[in-house]
Amino acid sequence: MFNSLNRQWPIFLSSLTLACLTFIACSSTQAQTPAASTPYPVKPIKLIAPVAAGGGLDNLARKVAERLSKNLGQTIVVENIGGGGGTIAAQTIAKASPDGYTLMISYVATHGTNPAVRKLPYDAIKDFTPIGMIGATPNTLIINPDLPVKNLKEFVEYTKKNPAKLSYGSAGPGTLTHLGVEQFKLASNIFMVHIPYRGIGPAFTDLLAGQTQVMLPTLYAAMPYLKSNRVRALAVTGQKRSIADPSIPTFKELGYNGFDGQQWYGVSGPANLPDHVVKKLNLELNKVLATPEFAEQMASEAMTLMPMSPQQFESYIKEDIARWVKVAKDRNIEIE
Repeated sequence: MFNSLNRQWPIFLSSLTLACLTFIACSSTQAQTPAASTPYPVKPIKLIAPVAAGGGLDNLARKVAERLSKNLGQTIVVENIGGGGGTIAAQTIAKASPDGYTLMISYVATHGTNPAVRKLPYDAIKDFTPIGMIGATPNTLIINPDLPVKNLKEFVEYTKKNPAKLSYGSAGPGTLTHLGVEQFKLASNIFMVHIPYRGIGPAFTDLLAGQTQVMLPTLYAAMPYLKSNRVRALAVTGQKRSIADPSIPTFKELGYNGFDGQQWYGVSGPANLPDHVVKKLNLELNKVLATPEFAEQMASEAMTLMPMSPQQFESYIKEDIARWVKVAKDRNIEIE
C-alpha cells in the first residue's frame, strides 16, 4: 500500500501544481478584465473649454460636444475656464481624476506656445493623455494695404530698406501671433517692432487704422477684412493652401520651409486614462470629423480637419512645442 501511494504521489503533486497555475492565471485575467470591459461612458462627461464663453474656441467645443455626445450616448457638458491663456483650465485637467469624465479642448496655446515661453504649473506632455486632433486653421501674414508691396518678396525687400519703420501687432506676448512673426523675422533676416495687445481685436483695430502695418492672425479671423480689401494677405502657414482662400500662397511655396505652425485644436484628458476609454473617445471623435455636415461647417471657418490616432496626436504636440521652444530660445523670449 505504501508503495502504491508513493508511486501516485508525483502524479498528485503534478495535478496540484497544474491546478494552482490555472487558478493564478484565471485570477490574473479576471483582475485585468473589469477595466477593459467596464462600460464607458455611464454618466455625463465634462468638456472644458479653456476660454471664456463666446468666441471661436468655445463655439468649436460646443459643436464637438453636441456631436460626440450623440455618438457616445451620454450628455457632454461644456464648462468654460478662462484665464492665463488656457493655463488655469489645463492645470484643472492635469489634476482631474483619470476616469474619462473630465476632458478638455487642448490647443496651440495650452500645448504649444505656452510650454515654450512660460513656467507652467503643469507638464504639457507628462500630465495629459492625448485623445485626438480635431483640426487646424492656418495663420496668414497680412499687411495694411497702404504699404507699397504686393507680395512676400517685395515685403521683405521693403522692410530691409526701411529698418525699424514697420511694426507688427499681436494678441499678446508669447502667443502664436507673436512667435510666428518672430520665426519669420529670423528666417528672412528683417526687423520689425513688436506691439503686443490684449487680444486680437485691438490688434486688428490698430492695423486697419495704420498704427501698425503687419499681423499674423488666423486666416478665419482675417477673412472678413480680406474680402473687403481692408488688408492684404501675403502668405499662409501650413503644408498646402487653404481651401478657404486658395489664392494665398504658403510660406513653403515662397521659399520658407518650416512654417507649419497653425491654430490647432484637439481633445485631451488627464494622464493615465485607461486605454479602452482613450480608444473609445478617439474612435467616436474621428467619426464626428468624418461627418460631411461637420466638415462643411469647419471648412467655412477655414479649418482643415485632421483626424489622428492618440499616438499621432501626441507626436504632433511634441513637435509643435519643439518648434516654439526653438523660436523662443533664438529670440530670447520668456514670459513671466
